[in-house]
Amino acid sequence: MLKQRILTAVILAPAVIAAIFYLPLNYFAGSLLVIMAIGAWEWGPLMGFACNTKRMVFVAATTLLIGLLWYFITLNNIWLNPGRVEASAVPHSLVTLILWLTVIWWVLSAGLTLLYPRYSKFWSSHRSIRAVFGWLTLVPTWLAFVVLRSNDFNTDPYHGAQLIMFLFLMVWSADVGAYFVGKAIGKHKLLPNVSPGKTIEGFIGGVAFACILVSISGYIIGWDSQKFNMVLSVTVLITTISVLGDLNESMFKRQAGVKDSGSILPGHGGILDRIDSLTATAPIYALCYILIG
Repeated sequence: MLKQRILTAVILAPAVIAAIFYLPLNYFAGSLLVIMAIGAWEWGPLMGFACNTKRMVFVAATTLLIGLLWYFITLNNIWLNPGRVEASAVPHSLVTLILWLTVIWWVLSAGLTLLYPRYSKFWSSHRSIRAVFGWLTLVPTWLAFVVLRSNDFNTDPYHGAQLIMFLFLMVWSADVGAYFVGKAIGKHKLLPNVSPGKTIEGFIGGVAFACILVSISGYIIGWDSQKFNMVLSVTVLITTISVLGDLNESMFKRQAGVKDSGSILPGHGGILDRIDSLTATAPIYALCYILIG
């Protein structure tokens, strides 16, 4: 299992990074759409779908929603003015509106996760509600990555890629820190009803490790004290939310009696198992960048 995880990571990580930096914007958005479609397929069992036909219907609906969003938002015109996001020909900035809606969803998700298994009987008995939860998880993730990647694209085609890689730095470093600190000194369970393996010590260690790496990056780049304080605040927020994304998927899998969301990635499980933290953090990170730069 460990060899499979390492081999998959060695192959997958360079391919993902290359795609983020070098794919043209439309190809990047299209590739991300495929990933979200696979995520929608894996969401099917979390809704209780054993029939492939029903799962395909959910995939088609998810793809249609993202396709409509893509149609109404011209990728090259997402950023119409410096420091401001506005959707072309869509009043009241559809981009920002959806990202704020996503904030509401993750606040609700945090409540459901913290209180689990209380109130789970209601949403677990209605597939339509779980479908909405899936769309609120997957569709804004696509939008957030496209918003980040397209920022200043015509002037500096690598700027948006660097923003995404900075998000990865925060999330991945928090995962690594949480794993090792949790293994070494983790004793107090974070949310045993949702994910028995996660500890409070691991959570704190993950946030601290991410802040250390971000601080090192900021020192190398040459940030002033104001930027340090701002970015470290965002880092604490993003790494905390990344745990929520992980716990959220764990809650849905536990309720559905599923161990992994899929098996497409040997040693890692499914796509959702790999992007669960990013589904929560990417929209919040994109909104933070829109609001404070």
